[in-house]
Amino acid sequence: MSIGLLNVIEIILNGLMTGVMYSLVALGFVLIFKASGIFNYAQGVMALFAALTLVGFQTGQIPFSHLINAMFGSNVHNWGPGLPAVLAIILTIGVMIAFAWLFERLVLKHMVNQEPIILFMTTIGLAYFMEGFGDLMWGADIKALDLGIPSGGSFWFEDVTKTWAAAGSDYYGMYIDVLDVWAAGIAVVLVLALTLFSQYTRIGRALRAVADDHQAAMTVGISLRTIWVIVWSIAGVVALVAGIMWGSKSGVQFSLSLIALKALPVLILGGFTSIPGAIIGGLIIGVGEKLFEYSIGPLIGGATENWFAYVLALAFLLFRPQGLFGEKIIERV
Repeated sequence: MSIGLLNVIEIILNGLMTGVMYSLVALGFVLIFKASGIFNYAQGVMALFAALTLVGFQTGQIPFSHLINAMFGSNVHNWGPGLPAVLAIILTIGVMIAFAWLFERLVLKHMVNQEPIILFMTTIGLAYFMEGFGDLMWGADIKALDLGIPSGGSFWFEDVTKTWAAAGSDYYGMYIDVLDVWAAGIAVVLVLALTLFSQYTRIGRALRAVADDHQAAMTVGISLRTIWVIVWSIAGVVALVAGIMWGSKSGVQFSLSLIALKALPVLILGGFTSIPGAIIGGLIIGVGEKLFEYSIGPLIGGATENWFAYVLALAFLLFRPQGLFGEKIIERV
């Protein structure tokens, strides 16, 4: 094969891997919107907060140590060497579940049957609260997240793809980040688990019933408050997975919360109510922005990856606003 064709294949593969990373964030949006009709603006901040909490447990950092030192003039930062990765993950999941329970207890129970815009504004407030609370709790410095997941290029894949080029050509093989491959595998497992959970379990059917009609679901004995705690807990676990992958890739920093903005075009393409659609939409966005940058970017000054996804999403809003897999909204008047 020619080097040009091999470069295009490499770009497509890396685009698919990037799209999976976007999809991990979009999954949290889909879960909450599907079950409660709430567009959770705070999903990106939830990923950040989960990653910060995980690093805090893993490194043995004392929560609110910066605040404690400022108030009492002390100099304490760590309570010990930290916890093993598995135990730290379990404790972080517990924190996200406790957060879901508190949020339902203090906020969501007052929002039953409120207008969608009110629910949306509530999640905006939640996002700013969690970001500030995470800063106070764990500090704003960039943190390294290491759970033993391999990262960097695959030398084996480079050696294999090097042989695909024509004899005598100066080609060094394709670069694929092993961390992205792990993220792809984890995303596949998550999608399968969530799809099976949604379609074939009693709680999953209850989630769909609540999404269709809050009042009707309550009249048949479904506890709306319990369902909301469950769905926000699951979204918190998905946020933790996304935070682990993005944090391992680029460090745990507060710009991590901005990945939610890149998930919006993914949702528009895949549909706000489709779990498989979140994956397909992410793959389309990932591959599309990489190919567009490679082919058109040099002609118009580059940096097209910053805006390509939003232009593509705008086109979908014009011609198919429900997305590829979303449910078509029909209002009878």
